[in-house]
Amino acid sequence: MAAAFQQQIFALDARFNAYRAPNNPNFKTLYIRRRSQLLRENAKFKDIETIKKYINIRSQLLQRRYGVQDNISISSASSRARSSSKASLAFDDYPSSNKKKNDMTISENYAFSGVHHIFDQHTDQVSVVKFANNDRSKLCCASHDGTVSICDVTASPPRVSFILEGHTKAVTGCDWSASNELLVTCGLDGALCLWEVAARRRLRAVPDQLAAPLLCCVFQPANNNMVIAGNARGMVEVLNISTGIYPKGGTSILGGRVLSIACESSGRMFWAANDKGVIVSYRLEGAGGALSKLRRCSVGGAAGCVSWSPWLARHPALLVSAADNSLYLFRIVDRDGSLVLKKRFDTLHSVHSVKSTFCPIMSFRRGVCVVTGSEDSCVYFLDIEGHADQPVVNKLQGHASPVLGVSFSYDESLLATSDVSGLVIIWRRS
Repeated sequence: MAAAFQQQIFALDARFNAYRAPNNPNFKTLYIRRRSQLLRENAKFKDIETIKKYINIRSQLLQRRYGVQDNISISSASSRARSSSKASLAFDDYPSSNKKKNDMTISENYAFSGVHHIFDQHTDQVSVVKFANNDRSKLCCASHDGTVSICDVTASPPRVSFILEGHTKAVTGCDWSASNELLVTCGLDGALCLWEVAARRRLRAVPDQLAAPLLCCVFQPANNNMVIAGNARGMVEVLNISTGIYPKGGTSILGGRVLSIACESSGRMFWAANDKGVIVSYRLEGAGGALSKLRRCSVGGAAGCVSWSPWLARHPALLVSAADNSLYLFRIVDRDGSLVLKKRFDTLHSVHSVKSTFCPIMSFRRGVCVVTGSEDSCVYFLDIEGHADQPVVNKLQGHASPVLGVSFSYDESLLATSDVSGLVIIWRRS
């Protein structure tokens, strides 16, 4: 079955899955997993006209069954939702028949239309998914059900290797150490937890200095003894996770609720962002963990995700997902982390903490892509170096609720996305 049409059938099922057995979420998950399995088993079916008829008939039957109108286009490889919102128009109105040669190349390069696997082990939203460093097999999923799952994505079949239990409230952040031997997590219980992955055990749990909920955490890239975290009372803090001690001078007040942190590769500089849309650059002074506040920038809504890239048109860059229906691309123009706005893209993001990320392998001949979740239950690939009026090069439809987390494997062969219902979908490159 042609991959684009396979995705459309899966998307159709996912949209109507919201109305199927509304009081039985387990049944809905089981149903969508079985539909995905059937589509994979029939992937060799190539009669496009028959597939088109099947989509139309199935859409009509589902609309009659649930009394819901659904508009689905099968005229191109990317179906276009009918929406009157500005953000939806910006995303969807890109005719595939008029794309330039370069656009077709990048579209094909990022054709993640095949569903590799669906995980449903969590009972509440999965706000963060993260592949291990240089390892496409390990995926960490942090959930508001208070648990963290480690999945083996490349096993046959893919499986949940184990679940880490230790937080008493929602888990809001996670990060792998450079060697993938350790995992750090944080949660609304105010705990920073260090886990030994191979032994499946918690090595340490350190409470927040202000006993406040923790909303994000990352390892310092060059020194995995250090963890940087942000809490709900506006504090950015550095912790020596090996000793459980907060070093002197390792705290700074950003204000609001600190939602996201991104480090540059040396670990000497990082950016923290809050729910007021304020983004501040920091420098870590020496090996002791002391912080210096550098430059400040603002966007129009809560900055739920910041991502760093080392090189974009000869400048490092910062990608910011903001809850003003925007995705901002900034150039980092100085050693103090100063940000200059390069581009802004319309998104559907106003309520949840939606994540975005740079594609790990950048090919400047084919374009530079970023991926973002969206509150319309879709995943979007945007060409940030292409035409501003037609940035979308691919759109994945399979979730039935807002998409929160996105993560690439290091080789871009797999993409993991998670949503508000707790579903995690692994997409494979076509």
